[in-house]
Amino acid sequence: MKAIRTCFVSAAFLFFSGSFIIAAKAQTHANHKPPLSKPRATVEGNWAGSLQAGDAVLHVVLHISKAEEGSFKATIDSLDQGVYGIEVTDLAQNGSELRFRVSSDGVLYEGKISPDHSGIQGVWSQGNVGLPLSFHRQAAGAAARKPGDAIASAEGVWQAALEANGMRLRFQLHVSHDDQRQLVAALDSPDMGISGLPAVKVSQKLNVLHFEIPVVDGVYEGTINPTKSVITGTWTQGGVTRNLKFQRSDQLLELVRPQNPVKPYPYREEQVTFLNPKAQVSLAASLTLPPGPGPFPAAILIAGSGPQDRDETVAGHRPFLVLADHLTRKGVAVLRYDKRGIGKSTGNFDQATTEDFAGDAAAALAFLKSQKEIDAGKIGLIGHSEGGIIAPMIASRSSDLAWMVLLAAPGLKGEDVMLLQSQLILKAAGFDDDRIAKARDFNRQSYVLARKEKDPEALEAKLTDLVDTTGMSTTLPPTTLKPQARMMTSPWFRFFLDYDPVPALEKTHCPVLALNGDSDLQMAPKENLAEIQKALQEGGNKDFQTKELPGLNHLFQHAPTGSPTEYGGIEETFAPEALNTISDWILKHTAP
Repeated sequence: MKAIRTCFVSAAFLFFSGSFIIAAKAQTHANHKPPLSKPRATVEGNWAGSLQAGDAVLHVVLHISKAEEGSFKATIDSLDQGVYGIEVTDLAQNGSELRFRVSSDGVLYEGKISPDHSGIQGVWSQGNVGLPLSFHRQAAGAAARKPGDAIASAEGVWQAALEANGMRLRFQLHVSHDDQRQLVAALDSPDMGISGLPAVKVSQKLNVLHFEIPVVDGVYEGTINPTKSVITGTWTQGGVTRNLKFQRSDQLLELVRPQNPVKPYPYREEQVTFLNPKAQVSLAASLTLPPGPGPFPAAILIAGSGPQDRDETVAGHRPFLVLADHLTRKGVAVLRYDKRGIGKSTGNFDQATTEDFAGDAAAALAFLKSQKEIDAGKIGLIGHSEGGIIAPMIASRSSDLAWMVLLAAPGLKGEDVMLLQSQLILKAAGFDDDRIAKARDFNRQSYVLARKEKDPEALEAKLTDLVDTTGMSTTLPPTTLKPQARMMTSPWFRFFLDYDPVPALEKTHCPVLALNGDSDLQMAPKENLAEIQKALQEGGNKDFQTKELPGLNHLFQHAPTGSPTEYGGIEETFAPEALNTISDWILKHTAP
């Protein structure tokens, strides 16, 4: 399993995923269908491609669809590696140009769509390697149908969802056969970020399919209907049995996100841009304005780490969309923007540090001050996670900021944040104290190397030696070291590793509300809130409040354990009590 890089890079131990590495060895060759004779003039659909890496060939399938608000979303499968449903980020089409990232593995793809929309010619870049990759459109449902050489009616791709206790976990099942004509299967849980869980004891007797997933102690048995389109059965795990129905389809089931607002909104929404002249970047944003002439109090939303769009989209959730909708309905204007180099914003995301992102947030503040609908004396900042570093940076330098809300913000230095995050997530995953201690020691040593070694290839070699000498080789496969080394030599990581938020907090004198969920495993609530409170007190701030909200995780969802693997399976995007705590405090501090 790989932890989700929602708002902070976790310790190295957690983020060696190896889920999609170019150098992996191909095992089988997929049978790709020729392009359609009359392809649709849209990029939506399923696209098959082959990636030649030395003597190895990797067969990949790109699935592109549209989200409810009209933007594109996508996943990618690596057929030879048995890895499915990998999240594609930052996908954009500009005319015939198509561009996307696979952020979890440091991948950038840039291609050109053919005039008849039957193919895409482009380059797949990972690390310092760029390889040609051409996609060809697949017929609708091609991957879901029973293959022509199938030995059983269960072969193909199937979709299901398991719902219980406020969570909805989608499953994708892949069934085929090997060269010995034995059925094989793999199960994905895309909402937990898990792909290719191997099945054993896979069998079909008459119309009954059986398989077991030993790594999670799960057993499934179901009956295939006469049309071979549905499997109705039960899933047993940990002594609990639940009904689970699979439907034949190569498209993941739609996400259920009941808090996402639906247009038309009872307020105005404007698409705007503003400039950071010093960095020469243009930031694309959405400005929501309550009904009436104004001027209104206003909030600027500052996202956490990673290539975040204006909605801070993560695990199928759009927390900033939900928060902006809530505040605007309460009478507070909200500005939220795509980070530089992401979405419709210009600039280079990969070379930017937290300090650079603070410059962009300061430009957002200057922009809002110039808008006639905004009360310039009642503008505040809401920073989530890394955004909770950026907001105090600006507040410490500004004399006219009206207020500030910190959501799951750090009070500790970067290295301490990551070490605590690693410890909490590993403990929640069931690791014993000895393995957690070894991981902590490994992370400390890897950070020492990252401070000294600026060359990614040299750092990769040193990390490889460290993995061998610390006995971590069974946990950290060598193929994962290259993307990790590249991340650890990035300007962002080097800045964050040693950044101490305390001095900026001590210079923050505007009213402050600092919130954490008490189940937050990415930003340890007690330790970080204690440092924030201490810094504000010692700096002489006279109006601040720190609070832990019970049962909430890093995204402020109600969560069983707080583990990042739960984010996607939880239907709730933002707990109502957290939304109300934020809006009540802001309205109190912006009242006439």
